[in-house]
Amino acid sequence: MWKSKFDIGIYYALKEFRCLSSAEDPEVVDHSEPQESKNSDEVEESDFEVNAGLGKALATYRKLTEGGKDAEPLSEKQEEDLVSRLAEIENREIIESVVEHTPVEIPCKKGKITIGPPTLTRFEKARIMGARALQLSLGAPPFIPIPKTARISLDISMAELEQRVIPITIRRVLPNGDYQNIPIDYFD
Repeated sequence: MWKSKFDIGIYYALKEFRCLSSAEDPEVVDHSEPQESKNSDEVEESDFEVNAGLGKALATYRKLTEGGKDAEPLSEKQEEDLVSRLAEIENREIIESVVEHTPVEIPCKKGKITIGPPTLTRFEKARIMGARALQLSLGAPPFIPIPKTARISLDISMAELEQRVIPITIRRVLPNGDYQNIPIDYFD
């Protein structure tokens, strides 16, 4: 059971500091008995979630609108507007659950890119050139005649990208999951 004298020493040290219970007096907890039921009239504070952040945000909004110590006091109309805006903010609906959304493909028509810029981003260019350079280095045939200035496969992939001959589609995704598949020749 014990591997060394060191293990026995640790056992006795932990037992002395009451980190381990002794085998003679084990603590028994019975979970089979039902807990006392609460009276239906009694309600604990934990049952209701108080939004303390809202009160603090409203106070901060009021301070910012009033302008601080050196600012002139608000007129009656400005005060009424402020109170109505604070009431509007306080009465806003709090969304507690997110409704499931099924991702949908946004159709892509020629010259109509709805997600992102109309040109390739630098990240998309880097991803395309890296993937194509890897294919070329593994023996894939190039889509263009190899330029005389090309030294490595990355130079060939850059030339292919500039001429838009790589048959690739870029998928741009929105935060809600909707996406658009854009052929590379649709970009400017």
